[in-house]
Amino acid sequence: MLFSQDIGIDLGTANTLICVKHKGIVIREPSVVAVAVGAGQKKVVAVGEEAKKMIGRTPGSITAVRPIKDGVIADFQMTADMLRHFIKKAMGSSPFARARVMICIPSGVTEVERKAVHDAAVSAGARYVSLIEEPMAAAIGAGIDVTAPRGSMVVDIGGGTTEVAVISLGDIVCSRSLRVAGDMFDDAIVQFVRKKYSVLIGERTAEEIKISLGSAVPYDGEGALDIRGRNLIDGLPKNVEVTSEDIREALEDPIAQIVETVRTTIEKTPPELAADILDSGIVLTGGGALIRGLDKLISAKTGMPCRVAEAPIDCVVTGTAICLEKDTLNIGKGK
Repeated sequence: MLFSQDIGIDLGTANTLICVKHKGIVIREPSVVAVAVGAGQKKVVAVGEEAKKMIGRTPGSITAVRPIKDGVIADFQMTADMLRHFIKKAMGSSPFARARVMICIPSGVTEVERKAVHDAAVSAGARYVSLIEEPMAAAIGAGIDVTAPRGSMVVDIGGGTTEVAVISLGDIVCSRSLRVAGDMFDDAIVQFVRKKYSVLIGERTAEEIKISLGSAVPYDGEGALDIRGRNLIDGLPKNVEVTSEDIREALEDPIAQIVETVRTTIEKTPPELAADILDSGIVLTGGGALIRGLDKLISAKTGMPCRVAEAPIDCVVTGTAICLEKDTLNIGKGK
């Protein structure tokens, strides 16, 4: 059968990225859907960036939801609607009826969760759906030769999950999937500001703080940020100043869980492959890899070199694009 188009999808908790064969990344939007509820029915009113702007600002009749939670589908219909919207936008006038789709999934998902992703893509209109595990796609996108007979380690820190995997000979030798990642970082910041300053902030503000001040170790040029939230004492708006040190303290626990997962995975790695990783180092991908000094902290805790991949946010979808370009649709494919 001839396929009209090959599409790769990084269906992330925070963002969805879509690449089209020979065109590269064509969609980069938040995984958010705004829904109007009325007369017992739900109607999609906005998707992606437009819907994200509505978070925390919607009237009672409209709800902004994130259909992907912790790397897996939480709302099947909303996910299918979101996929349909993104794919239609990516393909333009090209027919989708005969499109071939490759979707990235966390390595620790169950068969039920795997089927939910597959069925959501089919519901959106795909004829053929292939699944690839996120650590494999991330490693390929980071420039690692996954087919080589040597061990490579990748840590992909996304919005909902952190994927840690050791790869050799085109397959994952051992892996861990941890539901601690970017969303958990945001929540930790919200809770810290609430506890220390008695101010309630929203998830968008927390994300802005994370990007501006987030770090795992002290760094040069540390600063502070004025933020606005609701005073929990009198309910009125209030400005407070948070510092880099504050946010480092807020992120200490979730980052410690990620580091411990990396250590545990290394301990379960066969000795020969562990020796290879000591030479090649650990590669960090995903948006969470941009936390300042995280590579230094992991290196200090594991005794192994660690580096952040180039364009870490794009690694998963870039790896998917490479698989599409080379027609290697079976590499790392979900069983």
